[in-house]
Amino acid sequence: MNVSKKIIVNHLISGEMKIGEEIGLKIDQTLTQDATGTMAYLQFEAMGVSKVKTELSVSYIDHNTLQSGFENADDHKFLQTIAAKYGIVFSPAGNGICHQVHLERFGVPGKTLIGSDSHTPTGGGIGMLAFGAGGLDVACAMAGQPFYITMPKIIKVDLKGKLRDWVSAKDIILELLRIESVKGGRSKIYEFAGEGVRTLSVPERATITNMGTELGATTSVFPSDEITKDFLERQGRADAWTEILPDADSEYDGEIIIDLSELEPLIAQPHMPDNVVKVKDIEGIKVDQVGIGSCTNSSLADMLLTAETLKGKKINQGVSFVVSPGSRQVIAMLSQSDALFNIIESGARVLESACGPCIGMGQAPKSGAVSLRTFNRNFEGRSGTKDAQVYLCSPEVALAAALTGKITDPSKYFGKKPQIKMPEKFLIDDAQFQTPPADGSKVEVVRGPNIKPLPDFSQMGADIYGKVALYVGDNISTDHILPAGAKILPLRSNLPAISEYTFNAVDKEFVARAKDIKRRYDGKKFKLEGMIVGGENYGQGSSREHAALAPGYLGIKVVLAKSFARIHLANLINFGIIPLTFGNPQDYDSTALNQEIHFENIKKTIKDGDRLFAIADGKKIKINYDFTQRQKEILFAGGLLNWIKRNA
Repeated sequence: MNVSKKIIVNHLISGEMKIGEEIGLKIDQTLTQDATGTMAYLQFEAMGVSKVKTELSVSYIDHNTLQSGFENADDHKFLQTIAAKYGIVFSPAGNGICHQVHLERFGVPGKTLIGSDSHTPTGGGIGMLAFGAGGLDVACAMAGQPFYITMPKIIKVDLKGKLRDWVSAKDIILELLRIESVKGGRSKIYEFAGEGVRTLSVPERATITNMGTELGATTSVFPSDEITKDFLERQGRADAWTEILPDADSEYDGEIIIDLSELEPLIAQPHMPDNVVKVKDIEGIKVDQVGIGSCTNSSLADMLLTAETLKGKKINQGVSFVVSPGSRQVIAMLSQSDALFNIIESGARVLESACGPCIGMGQAPKSGAVSLRTFNRNFEGRSGTKDAQVYLCSPEVALAAALTGKITDPSKYFGKKPQIKMPEKFLIDDAQFQTPPADGSKVEVVRGPNIKPLPDFSQMGADIYGKVALYVGDNISTDHILPAGAKILPLRSNLPAISEYTFNAVDKEFVARAKDIKRRYDGKKFKLEGMIVGGENYGQGSSREHAALAPGYLGIKVVLAKSFARIHLANLINFGIIPLTFGNPQDYDSTALNQEIHFENIKKTIKDGDRLFAIADGKKIKINYDFTQRQKEILFAGGLLNWIKRNA
């Protein structure tokens, strides 16, 4: 078997490893972050379980660290106390970005991990099978329930050769995005193999698996080998290592070959991670801002390269340059040497170890700015400035731009690439992690006024008379549905308040329109239900379940699209919103805003597995759906929490 199947078979609780079949997996570890964690723990509480049932669950504070009001600090206190009560390790603000810290201190090869953050597959860099998921799925895993996925295809990415100077792991994943696109990874696991794997360190592998999320992939994974062992030994965790290699005769469902020696520095242009070109083809564009960091490129290796490259040099005066180390460990080790001095002396601004500008939490560029970032997403407006032109690149390309003030091929600008010597032992100081007491039953959970209880969601009706409250195109992201940023993120635990911002960047009239539909009754015949019509890859991007919760709170009952991103599809089902697809994609063009669409006998049709049709303006439209029996029951119940309570 290949690496993916070896881990799956060791965690398989239900189903068979047949492509397209639903499988249930035992989950060993979970992680949450503070933007999604508060809701996840409210949901966990609602299940009535006295303590988490995983081997390890960690609650990280890394998103909402900008405390401009009481809301974030209140959430952090809630998360701290609920972690102590239910047996969860708490990582406070300042400890670092969840994915970087988890890789350093908690990741274990061969284990399963789900996290309420879409970049949880970072753990694949250490040989874990790690999945991003909605908070409710994470809550279920903490309660001892399986995590359900559709058995994906496993694609071998055969890495040949070795990277040249000034070409990096970031260029490998950008090349894969160029080949596959942001929707090419749906229902796929990318498993990396070949001679080139042995040339990549664990942080480099983690950069690749982190951005595998942008492919729409189920997850990405590397083998656990001697490189993995070396990383864990340096972290003082040698006992966590297990060798997991593909068998010599492993079979895969497809193969992509990338010759590392032929790669050149690449860059993703606005406003999509797959809009990839060679840096040399767009050289000379003036740059206003450069950022190095995020969960993609904030490791000690990235920071040491940054420090060595900047040594004795000054940042271009036309550039605002920020650096955010990924963890307390990284910034502490930088401070033990001249590395931090080199970064500061160059004119760089050093930010705290947090997600920061990657989620629009500070460092919004100026109007119309060109911003080069080593982050993982460049969706329009995500930076906090709607007309900013955000490019994604490697630290090497970012450094060349910071020094020259324009997009520059680093292989032309710099000489020989500095050889970074990694320490034999990393600085180990776990004192900031708060380990829960053996018995947390007496711990009082502190709830601030911004933390609101979960709403009730209604069961699915026999018929649905929908009215289109929003009509959108392809690649609608969860940032489009419910943005991040310093203004909106603090409301994540207050659904009534945050729902007011739903689709605010797409259609400012949506909230009022959805509320109006929710209020309308025919009086005798039926109640209108709100619905959304979308194009391909609807719901791509982050795992934020609020992108399903908020529309559901506003009365949206159906999303009809050409296709869905995996995590958002699961989130819609979890909150009782019915995800349907067009049987004939051209029917998308015949639907419109404010159109009324009738789904007659929808509940019975789905229950029996019969062909579903909708009636719009007297025309019969063929509708597709693909639900397991478990998903049908969840939808009929009005969502996963209702289903769990019913089956408890």
